Amino acid sequence: MKYQVVTTEAPLGEGPVWCPDGTLVISHLSPGSLRRIQPESGKSEIVVSVLGGCNSAQLAADGGFIIANNGGIDFTGFADALGLDVEKVAYNPGPPGLQRVFPDGDVITLAQEGLQAPNDLIVAPNGLIYFTDPPPHGGTQTEGGEGRFWSYSIDAGLHQIASGFDFDNGVALSPEGRLLIVEARGLMWIDPASGEQEWWIEQLPGESPGDGFAFDVDGRLYCACPMDHCIRIFDPDGQEVDRVDLGKNAYPTNLCFGGADRRTLFTTELAPGRVCAIEGVPTPGLELNPWPIP
Repeated sequence: MKYQVVTTEAPLGEGPVWCPDGTLVISHLSPGSLRRIQPESGKSEIVVSVLGGCNSAQLAADGGFIIANNGGIDFTGFADALGLDVEKVAYNPGPPGLQRVFPDGDVITLAQEGLQAPNDLIVAPNGLIYFTDPPPHGGTQTEGGEGRFWSYSIDAGLHQIASGFDFDNGVALSPEGRLLIVEARGLMWIDPASGEQEWWIEQLPGESPGDGFAFDVDGRLYCACPMDHCIRIFDPDGQEVDRVDLGKNAYPTNLCFGGADRRTLFTTELAPGRVCAIEGVPTPGLELNPWPIP
């Protein structure tokens, strides 16, 4: 599968979201913000800025968004190594938490107490938000920390489902409704009722851990592998069946399905800062649940 570059103006990009109006919204790790992109022209604009780092986002039913804010990561010391302009990756730390962005750009914090560095999130059909909360790393591994996995609802607030992870990252729901996360170098199922865990793929191929990922309607999984500069594609049995190479200098972080038929895969990057589109994937992406507004 071949890719096309939508824009090159999205360094430290994460959490792409396909919107009903045919635009793509991505999150920026630093400085924390959401950017709306017109896929056909590549034109874009910042629609909201926050302290900390927007690690991921999901659509809300009113056209706003839910953000997992990691509190900020200082990438200024890594800018040269990543080939980024240090002035475009300003470090503006803030409290880590789960935030709501209203359609008019106002931002409120939904949950904050006890959170470390919320990373990726997914909304269940019943409106529950599930999200990963790895140790804050600031660009390097934090010693002595442990990752946690949470749910959140307006009525019940925060609930810790499981803990003790090395580094839990991406999260998604399978077509059957099972929760899958990236943990360390593999992919792990989690039972939200009991917190029980089961490896699906204990060791991903290549040298890279996984980052963000998404399922298609047939249960194939598309996983961003930044250190291997590619998107790996796995069948429902966990066997790698294909991959999309994005170039040796690309560090893909996350992806989503979009387009009118959800058969275009959009990818974001830590560096060099592109958003890419892979058109005509075999089957549509699994439709996501917008967060129901209170």
